[in-house]
Amino acid sequence: MSARDDGGQEMSEVQVSESEIAVHWREEEYFYPPPKFIGQANASDPSMFERFAEKNFPECFKEYADLLTWDKYWHTTLDTSNAPFWKWFAGGKLNASYNCVDRHLVKYRNKAAFIWVPEPEAEATQVITYQELYKRVNEFAALLRDFCGLKAGDRVTFHLPMVLELPVSMLACARLGVIHSEVFGGFSGAACGGRIADSGSEILVTMDGYYRNGELLDHKIKADEAVEEAKKQGQRVDKVLIWRRHPGKYSSKTEMVKGRDFFIDELMDDYKGKTVEPVSMPAEAPLFLMYTSGTTAKPKGCQHSTGGYLSYVAGTSKYYQDIHPEDTYWCFADIGWITGHSYIVYGPLALAATSVMYEGVPTYPDPGRPWRIAERLNVSIFHTAPTTIRMLRKLGPGEPQKYSYHFKHMTTVGEPIEPEVWRWYHHEVGKNEAVIVDTWWQTENGGFLCSTLPALQPMKPGSCGPGVLGIFPEILDEEGKPIPKGSNKAGNITIRNPWPGIFQTIYGDPDRFVTTYYAKYNKKKDSKDWHDWPYFAGDGALQAEDGYFRILGRVDDVINVAGHRLGTKELESATLTVEEVAEAAAVPVMDDLRGRAVEMYVALKPGFKPSKQIEDKVSAAIDKLIGKIARPKNVWIVPDMPKTRSGKIMRRVIAGISNFTSPGDITTLANPEVVATIKHHVESEKVKSGQTPRELTEKELDEIKAFGRAE
Repeated sequence: MSARDDGGQEMSEVQVSESEIAVHWREEEYFYPPPKFIGQANASDPSMFERFAEKNFPECFKEYADLLTWDKYWHTTLDTSNAPFWKWFAGGKLNASYNCVDRHLVKYRNKAAFIWVPEPEAEATQVITYQELYKRVNEFAALLRDFCGLKAGDRVTFHLPMVLELPVSMLACARLGVIHSEVFGGFSGAACGGRIADSGSEILVTMDGYYRNGELLDHKIKADEAVEEAKKQGQRVDKVLIWRRHPGKYSSKTEMVKGRDFFIDELMDDYKGKTVEPVSMPAEAPLFLMYTSGTTAKPKGCQHSTGGYLSYVAGTSKYYQDIHPEDTYWCFADIGWITGHSYIVYGPLALAATSVMYEGVPTYPDPGRPWRIAERLNVSIFHTAPTTIRMLRKLGPGEPQKYSYHFKHMTTVGEPIEPEVWRWYHHEVGKNEAVIVDTWWQTENGGFLCSTLPALQPMKPGSCGPGVLGIFPEILDEEGKPIPKGSNKAGNITIRNPWPGIFQTIYGDPDRFVTTYYAKYNKKKDSKDWHDWPYFAGDGALQAEDGYFRILGRVDDVINVAGHRLGTKELESATLTVEEVAEAAAVPVMDDLRGRAVEMYVALKPGFKPSKQIEDKVSAAIDKLIGKIARPKNVWIVPDMPKTRSGKIMRRVIAGISNFTSPGDITTLANPEVVATIKHHVESEKVKSGQTPRELTEKELDEIKAFGRAE
């Protein structure tokens, strides 16, 4: 059969199952690690692959657990008796705070644990040694125990920005066996309140203010909103503990509530020099909750364990990030997300690393800021997200070359990175001398699931690599049949086996845990055999002949054009090959002929002005790299993309605009003002060209609202 697109071009009709995403992009070339890196790497012995082979599962993960200090050794490496609620290192006991701080004091007491860089460049950088970290953690743990009455198993919510007080607070809770729940500082008070209520926290730890884009933001006001929202949802907050950005000075306009609100720096006078014995916790005891959003239900509180999680982040930090004690490591992320928990706090500290923390945004006061910091602090390992890389490529493409830093290793995390952006990262930021570890994993996973082992496997732009050590991914179709590697067909990426870093459950909702992550492919509900419980990640993926995976985004983030399911990352990657384009977002628009059509939104690099020529170049790039079936109905050049505070493009907002419906809640955007500008431009141009809107069905409205957001 053949079909014709709007341009009258004839093309073959591709028959695909509903789970498959049309994949047309070419395979990229390999990049190999430099000999200098291989010679110093923690993982340079090929026998590692044999040690972590499936025949050695689950005992292979003893190698990760042995990186830690245990109070009591475990009797069962993996307990599957209540599948899929896995228990790792059952019978073992340890304390996360002890493993991240105390045990390093003999050798590294005067070594920097954190180097904190405030956003105002005139303000002094702060260095906290392992000895000082030990002191601060103990004193705050004593306060939490004695003033707040907290004990092992209680929950505490933090709503803290990127300040040293955040890891101190986390480790103080871990010392007591108290479960911490950090809410990203950029979230609203209402969002924080919902998480307080879900976790049953009676204590909120927050801050009066912090700097962002040169402005001292009033953060305490969100605490009042959070307490009120929690109360509406039936949860009382007894105490609000407030760290002050400038000790002794209150940086908020909101009044302190007597009997509820307390300045921590004033309370700490009673706890100076106090020490708290670390509580020996069972390996399967919860360490923290990390909330991830849902589209149709309340946020999911991902509950992570102590022993399994800490083992996994220590092992992946050592082998995949190649962290040595002498490295200065900078994970340019936020501790409010899982990346920060795993790869700013727990993983690096377990290895006695020196980590950089930065308070502010990457482009303040200019896009050269990250590279000035890297040069001044002699950073050797750099870790950030594609969103940040795209931003720096857009606003300061030539900035890295102005500074004489040298990275041996760079990580990318959080979302797929387009090949063009990867090459810029390698050439400009890495100066062609750093290895790149492109990682795939999720909040639920604790640590990396797919990546290249940097000294032993070549890099490939746009592909995250094979499963990491001890992880066995497989792509399945909707019926659960494996899709062969190299078939150029995509499906649902699953993990066939449990691993130590996997979360234990959704806090308070075990049924949702099973339904969301395991029910899809489980055929034997009473089975205690892990083989019967593949983990459903919710991401589409493709596996090349060489075993490398390319992640295509959420399975819901596909656009069905005349029966062809097109992955948004594929469309956006093609668009980013256009020289003038800095950022791209693909969204669906309802089309009476084809069901759905593609619309592309693009933001340009500095120095380029919107033009019909650029729009045509975008369409031509998609035609060439994907096919005419994917040709966008419209290409919209916008001044900026609507983004969250963490820099992620809010595709549902522009999907709403494209379909003449509400863009939805924009109060959490970093730049809400851009929405009205985009809306006016798109809607007026559509009306002018006769693309009059029709009323959407309820199902179509739900699709648009959910687009770009994972369940």
